[in-house]
Amino acid sequence: MKSILLIGVNCFGSMLAKNFHGLGHQVMAVDKDEERINNILPFVTDAQIGDSTNEAFLRSLGVNNYDVCIVTIGGDFQSSLETTSLLKELGGRMVVSRADRDVQAKFLLRNGADEVINPEKQIAEWAAIRYASDHILDYIKLDDKHAIFEVPVPKDWEGKSIGKIDIRKKYGINIMAVKEDGVMNLSITPDTLLTAKKTLLVLGEQKTLQKCFRL
Repeated sequence: MKSILLIGVNCFGSMLAKNFHGLGHQVMAVDKDEERINNILPFVTDAQIGDSTNEAFLRSLGVNNYDVCIVTIGGDFQSSLETTSLLKELGGRMVVSRADRDVQAKFLLRNGADEVINPEKQIAEWAAIRYASDHILDYIKLDDKHAIFEVPVPKDWEGKSIGKIDIRKKYGINIMAVKEDGVMNLSITPDTLLTAKKTLLVLGEQKTLQKCFRL
């Protein structure tokens, strides 16, 4: 379980809070808007109304006691930048800030952010790859070259075992898991039989994956 300081409970921030709550983490929510704080209370451990650009207010929260500090302020980049910088100055162990544009990400990283997230950009990349092909059921980008795809079992693989198709040797692709009826099986072996009802979670270079599965 981690302790998380979440600054900004707008749409994205509130979704984060609810997900952290579902995972059993402790969340302190901060926002200037009283209505937003009241709405998020059922999903957080504690909450305060306040201005995160105020150093005295941030200091009162005990920033260095949190495992992660996340800044999700939207529509006010100046406040986001000031908050990020203050969090680091006050001893924030891990500061993660939201950016809406690449240039914002650069400023945030130079001024205290350990990592930057751009939800719209990341979802746009995922959606473009997911819906540009009829054969990609899910997609996780690992870096600029590698990814994990969830794909249906190709027709010519049906009835064959993982060992028989041997795509690791042929393509440098690893089958990480097999799913059937929504249930993921990580305990796969070379004898695991592939059928039309199953989907594969495969890891490799994106170009190789796209070529192998004709994506």
